[in-house]
Amino acid sequence: MGAGHYFAERPDVASSRRTVSLTLPDVAMTLATDRGVFGADRIDPGTRYLLLEMPAPPLAGDLLDLGSGYGPIALTMARRAPGATVWAVEVNERARGLCAENARAHGLTNVRCVGPGDVPDDVVFATIWSNPPIRIGKAALHELLLRWLHRLAPDATAHLVVQRHLGADSLAAWLTAHGLPTVRRGSRQSYRLLDVTCDSSTAPD
Repeated sequence: MGAGHYFAERPDVASSRRTVSLTLPDVAMTLATDRGVFGADRIDPGTRYLLLEMPAPPLAGDLLDLGSGYGPIALTMARRAPGATVWAVEVNERARGLCAENARAHGLTNVRCVGPGDVPDDVVFATIWSNPPIRIGKAALHELLLRWLHRLAPDATAHLVVQRHLGADSLAAWLTAHGLPTVRRGSRQSYRLLDVTCDSSTAPD
């Protein structure tokens, strides 16, 4: 399957459903997946690294999983912060459907699986966790991150996982130069964990 399928709005590959296991020290879930979505065969190693290393999410407010796929990050956030609302934003409609199905299967009623245009404009996020879709291309990725990272609440932090060989270090420098101070939280094998804060004075119009 080509890399482009998982960030298409409507994947052009035939459905072939399966399940994967998400096992963390505090979370164990079986998740439905399908062809045409990111990480269909297993929990992506970068996603797993993010979930193992992140601080506890805020226990209330609005939280964002940007590029949620079938939901491993969003559902983990929802389990760890049952009093918060988790927005699982995903362009791929097949993945959105799986995310909603997985949330229902695990009784997580605080997850909203939505498209990018379906989050109210007045929602600001107490944190963002994301394994962003690097392969959509640099210009599209930059536009995506500027749009959502500038919706962080004051003093809030976004946590991103990015592969080093796909430009994690240059992305950190670019974000910092665009009013989103970014530091490396950790590094493991080929992955970087990046912490991003928002300088609201530089938010795009």
